[in-house]
Amino acid sequence: MSIESTKADEIALVLEEAIVSGELEPGQVLRQEELSERFDVSRTPVREALRRLAALGLVSFIPNRGVRVRTITMEELREAFLVRAELESLATEIAAPRFTEAELLELELAEDAFSKATQALRARPREGEDRWRLTHEWVNANHGFHDVIYRVAEAPHIERLAKGARRSFSGHAVWAPGGSETDALYERNDNEHRAIIAALRAGNPAGARALAREHVLHSFELLVHVLEQFGNGDRRRRAEGA
Repeated sequence: MSIESTKADEIALVLEEAIVSGELEPGQVLRQEELSERFDVSRTPVREALRRLAALGLVSFIPNRGVRVRTITMEELREAFLVRAELESLATEIAAPRFTEAELLELELAEDAFSKATQALRARPREGEDRWRLTHEWVNANHGFHDVIYRVAEAPHIERLAKGARRSFSGHAVWAPGGSETDALYERNDNEHRAIIAALRAGNPAGARALAREHVLHSFELLVHVLEQFGNGDRRRRAEGA
């Protein structure tokens, strides 16, 4: 593998994480010259990294306008969650009889990390860097939980397709100002992880699959809710002249 190809891999990974976490927002322009300076490389690995992100559906090449972080429609987002729900639930069913006690303990530790990240988001961090950091931690902790299941399932094709679907998730909208309804949705999301673990511990593949599917669809409901809250917050700030 060439040095430029390795650099392209590294750049693509950094940019992918920034897009998923929301550090790079939908519609934001990615300028090759700025990325070259940032990563201290020529434009060749930058162009290759951007092509890889385009293949993942994370950026779009706009004629005469450059490269932009892709803006996904609500219908596309709903479809991505439907696909993810079926694939992730299938992976959970396959993994269920394969879990060892050590792997169940690992899954419980991943859930503990996710629960702490959820509580941190529910504390309603202030605008700015803290929000991005906590959002990034929440996304990573959620992926960490499900990645244990993917690994135990040992179904790489299903894993690849499911992870492709979850890349459509816009991390920047995870946190939004909210009240009791928002908190209840976050709490439900957290509790569903525990329910999946309980089904896996009980040796119930069909039950674990059903819970995993419901969990992903409920995650879509949570995302729609916080997107609405996020939009309302933006409108309130504009109305107040912020």
